[in-house]
Amino acid sequence: MGISTDPVGQQKEFDQKNSLGFTLLSDPEKKIASLLGAKRRGPFPNQRATYVIGQDRTLLGIVKSEKNMFVHADKALEILRNHSS
Repeated sequence: MGISTDPVGQQKEFDQKNSLGFTLLSDPEKKIASLLGAKRRGPFPNQRATYVIGQDRTLLGIVKSEKNMFVHADKALEILRNHSS
């Protein structure tokens, strides 16, 4: 699942363009971002963060990288592999 402050219509376009294959949620008021610790003060965008959650709903890890969004998937997979072994 992905969450951003983008409006639903914009997320739908992004999903169709990129064929993501997972649910995108809209958080325009930054309520979820605030709960997860990704909200910044003031008018600044949220921090880019990936939360890896296990099947038992426990938090397995958090990936934060502002400069390289491509590292998120690799590190999330690494967390999952380490957890399953």
